Amino acid sequence: MQKGRRLISLLLITFLLLPTVALAGNTFDVASGSALLMEFSTGQVLFDKNADIPLPPASITKLMTLLLAFEALESGQVVWEEEVLISEKAWRMIGSKMYIKVDTRVKFGDLVTGVSVVSGNDASVAVAEHLYGSEEAFVRRMNEYAAELGMTNTRFQNSTGLPASGHEMSARDIAILARHLILNHPEILELESQRDFTYNNIWQENRNPLLGKYPGADGLKTGWTEEAGFCLVGTAEQDGVRMISVVLNTTSDQQRLIASQELLNHGFRNFRLAVAVSPGDIVGAVPVKHGRQTTVDVTVNEEVTVVAPAGRQGDIELVITEAKALEAPVTEGESAGTVEVQLDGETLAETELVAAEDAARANIVVRLWRAIARLFGTLASRVRR
Repeated sequence: MQKGRRLISLLLITFLLLPTVALAGNTFDVASGSALLMEFSTGQVLFDKNADIPLPPASITKLMTLLLAFEALESGQVVWEEEVLISEKAWRMIGSKMYIKVDTRVKFGDLVTGVSVVSGNDASVAVAEHLYGSEEAFVRRMNEYAAELGMTNTRFQNSTGLPASGHEMSARDIAILARHLILNHPEILELESQRDFTYNNIWQENRNPLLGKYPGADGLKTGWTEEAGFCLVGTAEQDGVRMISVVLNTTSDQQRLIASQELLNHGFRNFRLAVAVSPGDIVGAVPVKHGRQTTVDVTVNEEVTVVAPAGRQGDIELVITEAKALEAPVTEGESAGTVEVQLDGETLAETELVAAEDAARANIVVRLWRAIARLFGTLASRVRR
């Protein structure tokens, strides 16, 4: 690696965002009981309001049902064209329906489409029963998966989101789930952006009010019950940037649409993506014991892309919070500690530091001379005291 590479000024490491930092004045708000806005690629939260309060999520529940369906497709547990026998329980489901018939066989892919596009409660139960034998067993897996994803304010009682005691999700958990689903199964957006679906000669429109009304909108899920109010987790992509919005407990379909649009506008208009630091960028130096050189430059292993609010570019610091005790010989790429990205004293992110170069071991003469120098330095300080 070329020597003498200029250290990057910490104040020029730009475009980072404290997840809960709002723009100047902190005046932005939306008319919903709970809300959250997340930038998709980084997972950074740009706005939150009562985001950790568990609330009835209505049909937003079906994001987990869809996630398990796509996981089963990916693993080969089931295939898209596989036929599913429809139970009486699935057929009798109330609320939004795909209108499948008892004792008929329906392609698994059609059921997944029915869950995605028309929020079919009957299709959700049919998927659950086919994959796990019963809806109850499927719900146990839903809760296990939620825990694995760190969804700490979520508890499922069914696969549909129909009212049930203790069936709750928080806005933050919904955003975590939505991001995971899109990240791992982007094909979900092809279904969720489908404007209508016809099954059994019954034509139904997609219930997502953002589709066709908001630029770049291609998902994700609506929900409504009297208990939950009007809910929506939306997503849109503009100029290569994707935002995820969550609104819960609004009073009307119009209010949830407006609140979702306001959240997405807030993200797209006020924040930008940028590369903060890349492999090879020198971000500092750490000591090396017994090396020919007493320090070694350190860099990062992976590119860090972050979100920046307007006007905060000069306020960022990179702070080495943990420097490992390196001992020569040091190999380029060797783990050297941790660096935190901080804004206003708050930690935004952290990543691993690695040695940017090799550092050979000093010979015995150099090591002895350094030991003598340290000894005389210690004695001198004691004499001065």
